[in-house]
Amino acid sequence: MARTAIIYASKHHGNTLRVVKAISERNDVVLIDAETQKQEDLSNYDFIGFASGIDFGKFYPSVEGFLKDHLPKNKKVFFLYTCAKKNSKFTERMKREALDKGAEIVGEYGCRGYNTYGPWKVIGGMNKNHPTQEELEEAVRFYETILKK
Repeated sequence: MARTAIIYASKHHGNTLRVVKAISERNDVVLIDAETQKQEDLSNYDFIGFASGIDFGKFYPSVEGFLKDHLPKNKKVFFLYTCAKKNSKFTERMKREALDKGAEIVGEYGCRGYNTYGPWKVIGGMNKNHPTQEELEEAVRFYETILKK
């Protein structure tokens, strides 16, 4: 059986935490909070996920730093993110870093998340009911599909 760890950071409304918990509740996955667990030996994991909310078009610095500092060579890597508006460019920096370490990128999943940052706070936020139950189910299906790769 493949061993999986997901390194995540979930701030503000817990959008990303909801996604990674949905996956871990139905699969044998170790969750590592990049904000509180600054070090972890990832060498014994077959799949390593990096999950984050999107902040100014990027993954949170704690997640990006975890990848840079702790991703072993030649691992299968995937990305999860929650954001105000989906954009496939959000993972580009993370992918480059992972590829520099010889990683095999096996996929990415992104969905909208509740956002009250900046001007959105004044109007009560955007994407209020996201991630939805369907988006959480899609995240679980995404993960279960990449296990088969």
